[in-house]
Amino acid sequence: MLDMKYIRANPELVKAGAAKKRIALDLDAILALDERVRAGITETDRLRAEQKNASKSIGAAAPADRPRLAEEQKAQKAQLKEKEEELAKLQAELHQLLLRVPNVPAAEVPEGRDDSENIEVKKWGTPRQFDFEPRDHIALGEAQDWIDVERGARIAGSRNYFLKGDLCLLEGAMMRYALELMVSRGFTPLSVPTLVRKDIMVGTGYFPGGEEQAYRCDERDDLCLVGTAEVPVTALHQDEILDLKDLPKRYVALSSCYRREAGTYGKDTRGLYRVHQFQKVEQVIVDVADAQRSIEHHHVIVSNAEDVLQALGLPYRIVNVCGGDLGAPQIQKFDIETWMPSRKGYGETHSASRFHEYQARRLNMRYRDADGVVRVCHTLNNTVAASVRMLIALLENHQNADGTVTLPACLRPYMGGRERIGKPL
Repeated sequence: MLDMKYIRANPELVKAGAAKKRIALDLDAILALDERVRAGITETDRLRAEQKNASKSIGAAAPADRPRLAEEQKAQKAQLKEKEEELAKLQAELHQLLLRVPNVPAAEVPEGRDDSENIEVKKWGTPRQFDFEPRDHIALGEAQDWIDVERGARIAGSRNYFLKGDLCLLEGAMMRYALELMVSRGFTPLSVPTLVRKDIMVGTGYFPGGEEQAYRCDERDDLCLVGTAEVPVTALHQDEILDLKDLPKRYVALSSCYRREAGTYGKDTRGLYRVHQFQKVEQVIVDVADAQRSIEHHHVIVSNAEDVLQALGLPYRIVNVCGGDLGAPQIQKFDIETWMPSRKGYGETHSASRFHEYQARRLNMRYRDADGVVRVCHTLNNTVAASVRMLIALLENHQNADGTVTLPACLRPYMGGRERIGKPL
């Protein structure tokens, strides 16, 4: 969340940021409530001081006056308790409102209403021109007995699937390659919980606002399935004060991810593009509160994802996400979209975001700077590789006329040294 001191000092900037993101925000109401909270703090402090002085007065008073003074102190105590309860309610109300105040987007974020107005900033590779009629990933996967969406739906409902045989192995190969690449670049690998408490979803900025997209176990366990390893990895140092010498923290995690895809009824129903469960390798950086360093980290995490796609031989483009498509927590986000022949276009496979203090302030994640001052960290994250969307791109871009699929060289060591998978159809 944003610091209330920052909001007070920059109300018009915060309002403009919300407007750029197309997020409704009554900041004047928040500022008015903040005034009431501060007045309440002043009042309770005054009452505490009076009660403290009254205690001293009773001890110094004549015995005949002590009963009267004790009754007065009792009334003061009751008044203080009442004011403290009122203040606690106001503070809780203010906290809930602050959770919905969006981060202020960077000046470099383009204006725009939705993803159709994102700005392309880079393109790599040339979409393949086939000299045969290419199959989409479902036709190819079903012909090779690699994909079974019928049984997946029967067992778990729509948008579920089985990966079988070589495609199951290919998913694992892609994830392992991405994970090992990141480890070679100094990222610490983590195996993380995919069930987290609700406060962790709040801390990373997914709640409030994203509840409809999450699978929740509220009634029995008060836990949520995560949609990305970003959630547990970013929260790893919740409520800690980190040593400056240990920053930046660079983490990478491979996990299962779960998304309800609420609001997408009838959209992308064929195939594996929009599913409820998938695997993802995620990179997270936690560092000092320095805007320029965050920008440098942002470029690095985008480059890491690019290197994976280039090694896989998959054409892609990078877009600077516009205000209307930018989530509430992000300062700026770059999406990487990979070429998918069956879609006759690019489909999103990666999202690289920087947040400044927004997540870390919610998580109470801090560090002590060179002067001994405790400050709030900056956080960033990006996908390294995500199935099954990248499997779509791999199958469709590297298929052969006979229905086999040529493996990128970087994945062959994980696939028994084979150059191709599948049988001629």
